[in-house]
Amino acid sequence: MFGVAACGGGSASSTDVTPPSYSQQATYGVQTLQQWYVQSSGLYAAPSGWWNAANAMTVLANYSRVTASTQYLPAIANTFTQAQTAHANFLNLYDDDEGWWALAWIDAYDLTGKQAYLTMAETIFADISTEWDTTTCGGGVWWKKPADYKNAIANELFLAVAASLANRTTGTASASYLAWAQKEWTWFKASGMINSQNLVNDGLTSTNPTACVNNGRTTWTYNQGVILGGLVQLYKADQDPALLPQAESIANAAIANLTVNGILVDPSVSGGDAPQFKGVFVRNLMLLYAVAPNPRYKTFIDANANSIWNNDQGSNYQFGALWQGPFDSADATRQTSALDTLVAAASMQ
Repeated sequence: MFGVAACGGGSASSTDVTPPSYSQQATYGVQTLQQWYVQSSGLYAAPSGWWNAANAMTVLANYSRVTASTQYLPAIANTFTQAQTAHANFLNLYDDDEGWWALAWIDAYDLTGKQAYLTMAETIFADISTEWDTTTCGGGVWWKKPADYKNAIANELFLAVAASLANRTTGTASASYLAWAQKEWTWFKASGMINSQNLVNDGLTSTNPTACVNNGRTTWTYNQGVILGGLVQLYKADQDPALLPQAESIANAAIANLTVNGILVDPSVSGGDAPQFKGVFVRNLMLLYAVAPNPRYKTFIDANANSIWNNDQGSNYQFGALWQGPFDSADATRQTSALDTLVAAASMQ
C-alpha cells in the first residue's frame, strides 16, 4: 500500500539535527493518511470505520485551515457525495456517529463556505434532536436507537453541534440551536457524569430511570475533549462567564490525571475506537486555547507532538497509537489521531 514518500521516509527525527516544523510534520503525515483513502467510498481502509472517517474529514479541514492548503478539498467533497452511499444524509443508528459527521461538515463549511455542508449538519442535528428524552435520567439524547444508554459522548457531541450551529445561523434558527445547547449543558452539568476529579466518566447507570447516577466507567480522553469544544462554542454564543472556567477545569484534570510523564494515555488502544480518542482531546484543547490561551496547553500539546514525532513513528511517516512509544502499528485511525496533535501544535506557532 505504501511507497516511499518523495519527502523521505522513516523516523526522520532520529537523524535530523533539526526536526521539520510542526506544519511540515503534519504535511508528511497527511500525505500518508491519504494513502488509506478509498476514492470510491469516500472512506478509509479497514480497520478504520464510519465514525473514524468523520474525524479524518475534520483533520483534513483543520490541516487545510492551518496550512492554507487547498490540496484536500476534493477529498472532502468526494466524501460528502460518496459516503452517503453507505448512509444517506450520514444518518445511522448511533447518535454519536451522527454527531461526528455533523461536526465534520461544520468544519468543512467553515473552511469552504459551501452552504451544502452546513445544511447537512443541520439535517443531522434534526435527527439527533428527536432522541432527546426526559423519561430516563430527566433528559439527554440516547447513544443508540432505539433508547440504548445515556452516555457522555453522544450528549457532548449534541452540545457541540447545537452551539456550533447557533454560531453559524441567524434569527429563529440560531435561537433554537442556542436553546438546545443551553438545555443540553444544563442537563449534562447536573447529570453526575462530571466526577469529583472534574473528569467525565463514560455515562450513566439508569437502573432507576428517575435517579440516574455516574456509572464510574472509564474516563476516556475523548470524553474530556469534546466537552471543551462544546463549551467553547456555547461561550461564543451566549458569553456565559462560567463556561470557560468549567472547560479549563476539565482540561486541567485531564492533563493532570490522564498522562504519563506529560504524554496523553488511555487505558487501552485496542479495537477500532480507542486509537482515535487522544487526538479528539488535543483537537478540542486547541479550540479552548484559541479563546483562553493558557501557556500550559501549548506546552502540553508541543510535548505530545514531539513525542509522536520522536517516539511513535514508523516508516513513511506512519504514526502509532502509543504516543509515548514505541510505535505499535499503522492505520488511518492512528494516523488521524496523531495528526490532530501535529495540526494543533502547528496552529499555535
